Amino acid sequence: MKLTANRWANYCRLRREITTVSFLRLRVACGIPYTRYDFERCEGGCMSVREGILAILTLGPAYGLQLHSELASRAPHRKPVNVGQIYGTLERLSKQGLIEPAGTTDDALPLYRLTAGGREESGTWMRRPTVDALPEWTEMLDQVLITSSIDAHAAKSVAEDYRRWWEGDLARTRTPMIDGSVTTEAHLARVAREAQAVAAIAWLGSAIAALSDYDSSRALSDVRPKRGRKARV
Repeated sequence: MKLTANRWANYCRLRREITTVSFLRLRVACGIPYTRYDFERCEGGCMSVREGILAILTLGPAYGLQLHSELASRAPHRKPVNVGQIYGTLERLSKQGLIEPAGTTDDALPLYRLTAGGREESGTWMRRPTVDALPEWTEMLDQVLITSSIDAHAAKSVAEDYRRWWEGDLARTRTPMIDGSVTTEAHLARVAREAQAVAAIAWLGSAIAALSDYDSSRALSDVRPKRGRKARV
């Protein structure tokens, strides 16, 4: 199926309205081919949780509940992630060859570490913003905040790329519409899009300034969560 401008426009419009679970079905419906990376990203669950776990593991081996705690502290803006989702994501990442066992803790909790493929994918996520369409707000914050806690320089670069995208989007949104018969809904949608762009540019500017002033990178916490899933014997 040939990829046309209309199919791409429909894809970008619909992509903003659905969950990641429906991502591949949408690409097929719009005639847009997908890669193994796209497939694995969707199979791994919510992209930011999946990529967040991979990013945190660049700091060293960790166990499930530890990753749950680290994700919560490094992405305090998001809704709490269910512990079961962490373990489910770890199982899928293991099947995909992105993580592997790294022994156990003294109290028999299984540790995980990145494989070469996992390290490559996490590095890509921490250095390449998702700006092929309107960035999803929570995922943008996930990417900037989690990366800032691991590699402040990379986070600043990602934030600058996001800001350039939003500045371009704001300019496009403010371009006068040729058709004078604009519906109220269309007008309000443009107002909302403009407000979102202004807010994004302001927040990203603050993030860039903060990351320029100090290094926010930090190691895995020494505080151990009180419970976790024991290794299978």
